[in-house]
This record gives sequence, structure tokens and C-alpha cells, in this order.
Amino acid sequence: MRVSDFYYDLPEELIAQEPIKDRHMSRLMVIDRDNGNIEHRIFRDVINYLKEGDCLVLNNTRVIPARLLGEKEGTTGKIEFVLLKKVNGDVWEVILKPGRRAKPGARFVFGNGELKAEVIDIVEEGNRLVRFEYDGVFEQILDRVGIMPLPPYITKRLEDSERYQTVYSKQKGSAAAPTAGLHFTNELLAELEGKGVKLAYVTLHVGLGTFRPVKAENILEHKMHSEFFSISDEACDKINTTKEKGNKVVAVGTTSCRVMETVGSDDGRVKPGSGWTDIFIYPGYNFKIVDSLITNFHLPESTLIMLVSALAGKEKMLEAYKIAVNERYRFFSFGDAMLIK
Repeated sequence: MRVSDFYYDLPEELIAQEPIKDRHMSRLMVIDRDNGNIEHRIFRDVINYLKEGDCLVLNNTRVIPARLLGEKEGTTGKIEFVLLKKVNGDVWEVILKPGRRAKPGARFVFGNGELKAEVIDIVEEGNRLVRFEYDGVFEQILDRVGIMPLPPYITKRLEDSERYQTVYSKQKGSAAAPTAGLHFTNELLAELEGKGVKLAYVTLHVGLGTFRPVKAENILEHKMHSEFFSISDEACDKINTTKEKGNKVVAVGTTSCRVMETVGSDDGRVKPGSGWTDIFIYPGYNFKIVDSLITNFHLPESTLIMLVSALAGKEKMLEAYKIAVNERYRFFSFGDAMLIK
């Protein structure tokens, strides 16, 4: 299976540069896997496709201000860090620009010296392991000196950083938002619960690997970046009960989907736990837990369009994307949504 099999032509003007005013008023394309029918709705209509006893699984990760602008210690040489993931303690894996200034032992300062970092190793793809030094609470310092790391295809400044967070974001650690969840409001979630839909929360801290292109032409040669996940006993109980009763488990986003498929067993049950996942889902994959998926429209030739193609079928998915382009849907992080049911 080739990367080019997942290409589609996307006019640049369809890439959403900012969120719409009301989260739940984005458009929603509904794809029926059984008969191939496609409907065009508004996102708040998603409630009409969920039934009492179904379980909506949401990723409650919160994006951290992971972009840091600073200088090499003792110089005026500018540097940019993007925090990818916490390795342990105060050690993080980061992307640096320009990377040539970042040999082991190199030191950098941010926020007038409020935060310092030393490179301790060079790892995969030229990323660095750095150890941060500071007085106080790291998260509070990061809130003061860090910048929200918007995806590279968004060039417009975001006025309200909370619009790049889900309303239920809680666990800090992501370098990017789980964007399928951006469409939900607290009111819509309350309506769903009132209808008898269960809400289960999992955590997967999204890394920037989600935006990186698949470089190997044969997708089987692609290596996924690992991301930290956690799923609780409570979430597992809700998901397992839903499966036992024959109701649907609906993943909100590819991240929630990947968590459940990581911990899922062939008998259709999930078990609690935490750790790192590099699961790669592409056509031919047999889904163990996920019955339906709410997702955004993804980049051509990305691992994310491969995942949705695994659920809906590659030809059906590419046809849906062609229709979305013709119907002028908004694409990517701040764009419209799709329900694959």
C-alpha cells in the first residue's frame, strides 16, 4: 500500500485559518458505512445520531504553551524550542530551530532567565533531549513564557487561545489539540448525557508527529511517534458495559480511537492502564472496540487519513473528501467535522 494512494487535491483556501464563532455550528458530514449514504448537517445535529446507551469517548488532554523563544546562553543567538513530550522529571524531548546550535552541553535561556535548558542528548530525527532548570512550578512558568503551538498550516494569529482547547480539556501535556473535540460545547455534552449517552474520558497527549508527513512510499515502512496515554477504570467500565449491551462506542477523534484500540482485546473489551502507544491504523486493520468515529478532515497522505480509511474504506473515504472539497467544507484543525457511523 502506497502513500500516494491517500492523496487528494485540496485548494489552499479551504484550510480553515480560524475557528468559527460558535463551536457547535460547524458543518458535519455524516457517512453511513452500511449503505454509503452521505448527509450534510450542522455539528449540533450529532445528537440525532447517538442513542441512549451509546458511549462517547473523549480525549481530555490539554494543550500546553509548548513553543519557547529564547537565546543561547551568553549570546544573542535566537533559538526556538517546541516541547514534544516529557521523558522524565525535567527532561523533555524537543524540536529546536536552528538545530546546529544545539550540541550536547549547549545552554539556552527563556523569559529573561526565568527558564533555562541544557541539551543532554541528540535523538531520533535530530530532536534533542533537554533538561530544564527553574525556580518554582514548571507549568506556571511555561504559562508565562510559552506560546501556543498552532499547526504549521495555520498562519493567522489566534486571538483566544482557549479556542484551541476542548471545553473538557484537563490533563496538560499536548503539543497539539485533539481537534475533533473542538466542536463540542458544555451545553451539547449536557444534552447528550440527558439523552442517556455515556461520556467516557481518556487521555492521549498529542505530539507534533501527527503533522509530520509519511516519508516512506510503502506505508508499512512508516514508524509512528509514540505518545503517552492513560485510560481509567471508570472509562473502561463505561466502554465495556456499552459493548456488552450491544450499543455503540463512538470515538471523538483519532486520538481517542488509538487509545481504545491500543488497550482493546479481541473479545471487545478494554482494560485500564497508561503508557506509550505507537499504534498505526491503516486499511486492513480490524477494529476491536470503536464502532463509530467523529473526526475532522485530515491532511492528504497523512496517517490520520489512513486511519479513517481503515474504518470507512479507502475508496469511500476519498470520494467523501472529493465531495467535501466540492461542497466547500473547511479543512483541518479549525475546520468542519465528519461522523463515520
